[in-house]
Amino acid sequence: MSATNDIPALRLELGEGILSENEFRGENTLNVSLAALPKALTFCKEKLNYELLLDISSLDHFGDDPRFEIVYELASLDDKRHLRFKAKVSEDESVPTAIHLWKAADWHEREVWDMMGIPFSGHPNLKRILMWEGYPFFPLRKDFPLAGRPTDMPDVAFTGVAPLEGGPFVTAPGGETIAKREPRARHQE
Repeated sequence: MSATNDIPALRLELGEGILSENEFRGENTLNVSLAALPKALTFCKEKLNYELLLDISSLDHFGDDPRFEIVYELASLDDKRHLRFKAKVSEDESVPTAIHLWKAADWHEREVWDMMGIPFSGHPNLKRILMWEGYPFFPLRKDFPLAGRPTDMPDVAFTGVAPLEGGPFVTAPGGETIAKREPRARHQE
């Protein structure tokens, strides 16, 4: 059984909430409206037995409206069914949390919030997970400069010799063969 067999039930349940369907290399993707997303996820968890939330990710379609897209990857425990949901999200919208369905949504939603700035309504602890609290930017947005932004944080990087450089477990650059670059070969000459 594959997720393809679940599509008719989802069509009946969501109706016009499904905006488009795509099947590519055995993987099914349903593009749904943001309003239909909570119903779709609940139906998949409670009726279709998608026990695993594998990932929540996001895309920035900078210049388009709506700007963002949220992507949910669901799977069954036997790994025979995999289903993807996508929903467009504008900059002034929030996505309903999925924590009540899968506890794993907690960290995924916090990461999307932290890196892209898409808020999740109903999330019990929506705070940064990678950047520090108070950081005013969202690094995965396309308008974030590649060189980064200036900060008042102290520079924690160093420019000295790396601790393992030239050490007993580090291969040497160059050499005629792989064997000559091995650490133990340096002591045999």
